[in-house]
Amino acid sequence: MRRRNAGFTLIEAVISLSVASILAGIALPAVHGVAEAGRSGAAKGTLVESWMVSTSHAANTGSEVVLCPGDAGGCRGGIDWSHGWIAFADLDGDRTRSPRETLLKRAEPLGGKVHLRSTAGRTRMVFQPNGSNAGSNITWTLCDGRGPEAAITIVVANNGRLRTGTPTAAAALACMAPM
Repeated sequence: MRRRNAGFTLIEAVISLSVASILAGIALPAVHGVAEAGRSGAAKGTLVESWMVSTSHAANTGSEVVLCPGDAGGCRGGIDWSHGWIAFADLDGDRTRSPRETLLKRAEPLGGKVHLRSTAGRTRMVFQPNGSNAGSNITWTLCDGRGPEAAITIVVANNGRLRTGTPTAAAALACMAPM
């Protein structure tokens, strides 16, 4: 009686590896897209939370609140919010954070290929005690590694209302470009 060896032949192993490679090639882009969508959604949620904290604090305390790209040390210039942002009570009205002004919210830098850019010239928002914001509307464009077609806008009107939308093709492409 012949005894059969358990195991794979070389041809079976090559076929198995080929099938596994094809499946991995199909699945990895989908997994990457899901991860980017998750990071982008988290960034949107954090921005909306920052808006809510800012408007609430301004209304409850009667003080102005500044929301700007930056870290605990203060605001950074520019329209790129991808490296994080802060909200603080602007007690002296100078739009700069001093050590005695309360830090209300600090958002960490965005992960993956997620970018958040504000309207040109809008490097910060100032929330008034009545719920409005000083200056003109601000529009953020939020994009990620899925490409410009997945980009969205988040708009805050002067009256403080928040809405989302679709960016122009040029704004979506600009969001994707490194700064």
